[in-house]
Amino acid sequence: MRKSTTISISALHLAIAAAIGTAATVPEASAQDTAATPADAAELRQLTEQLAELKSSYAEEVRRLRELDMQVQALQARLAGKVPAAGAPPPAAAAPAIAAAQAPEAEAATSATRPPPSQEGYASTAEEAEKAKSETMSRSVADVKQQTRTLFDQRLVIENSVTYNRYDRKQLTLNGFLALDAIFLGNIAIENVESDTLNYNLAARWGVSPSLTLNLDVPYLWRKTVYQKGGAGGAAAAIAQEETTGSGIGDAIASANFRLLAEQGSRPETVLNVGVTMPTGREPYGIPWRVLERDDDDFIRFAVPEEQPTGNGAWQTSIGVSAVKTSDPAILFGNIGYTYSYEASFDDIDNNPDTVNPGDVKLGDSYYFGAGVAFAFNERTSFSMSLSNRLSARARTRYEGGEWSKVIGSDANTAMFNLGVTYAMSAHTTAVGLLGIGLTPDAPDFSLGFRIPYSL
Repeated sequence: MRKSTTISISALHLAIAAAIGTAATVPEASAQDTAATPADAAELRQLTEQLAELKSSYAEEVRRLRELDMQVQALQARLAGKVPAAGAPPPAAAAPAIAAAQAPEAEAATSATRPPPSQEGYASTAEEAEKAKSETMSRSVADVKQQTRTLFDQRLVIENSVTYNRYDRKQLTLNGFLALDAIFLGNIAIENVESDTLNYNLAARWGVSPSLTLNLDVPYLWRKTVYQKGGAGGAAAAIAQEETTGSGIGDAIASANFRLLAEQGSRPETVLNVGVTMPTGREPYGIPWRVLERDDDDFIRFAVPEEQPTGNGAWQTSIGVSAVKTSDPAILFGNIGYTYSYEASFDDIDNNPDTVNPGDVKLGDSYYFGAGVAFAFNERTSFSMSLSNRLSARARTRYEGGEWSKVIGSDANTAMFNLGVTYAMSAHTTAVGLLGIGLTPDAPDFSLGFRIPYSL
């Protein structure tokens, strides 16, 4: 609606200017007529009066058009949440229009033979209107690129984020044998693990150059895990339950983003990502275990760790490629990468509380990939949908003086469907809300996240 209104106003300007220009040529022609008569002089006076009247009318139309444009801008700004209710000071974008409306009408009359100059927030042609539309979308595009680590025009960004993950795992354990292909003889136990993780992450992004950004992420984790085991005390109906917690600094990540190719035509913007994960958190090895139940043969039936770990205990390096392509109003993005885990030695790699077995651990390497699309609704808000997946190989352990052996069940396929909303709170602050839905048993049941990047 705004575009059509702008074009109509511009057309009216041109029509009035053309009419005035046509009328202005009459006195010039008359002046050049050497055989002037009293009738010609009377006609000249009449045309001069008509010209003055037309200039005055044009100045009045210009003033009314500018007032209307100011009212439209104020209403649009109020609907978008940019200004408070009626009675508050006018928006900054409308200030040029207000100043122009208050200018002397004589100034408008002297410039009646040319179209009025374009003003901030006011498009006099269809091309200017389209350019203004693309400029308002640039903030939403920048916010999406910031979340995908493909934005390079910011000097320093400080990001605070909070993420909550929920896990719920159930496992049926059978200890016995099947008789007559139908009757199970032995013990049936149900094991359930429920875990809640709250992660606060403080991140800094430093734009070294237009093609290089350095990042540092330092997380702080709080974890609570509830262990439930059926068959407590030898009774199939009895359930034992124990809860443990843990908190502390997690594994810090240092990374860099380097722009390989800028977006041009059908070619997407391509970015190389490299990172190092440092084992600054509490590793899961060597944590004391608490025995809750033993059987008659002193076999441990139920034991839990006394505290929860906050890191994986090993150095990791990753390399990947990200790509972003803008296609108004959509923004397409995707990534693919590989993470390598290094071997690490620990004083005890066994979870048996009665023994101490030092050895080495080699976490499984992993491949990750993802893709998604974001829609820029306006200059402040965008909505995104994406799918991410990580495939992890089995971990391996080696006791001191022994051979490497694979840990059964340590491989994982973690797939998530993600929804996100980005809202520009101010020129420097953005709010990002994220919802992740687990698609595989190894992924969290759901994940909730909230980020606030602040650019300096």
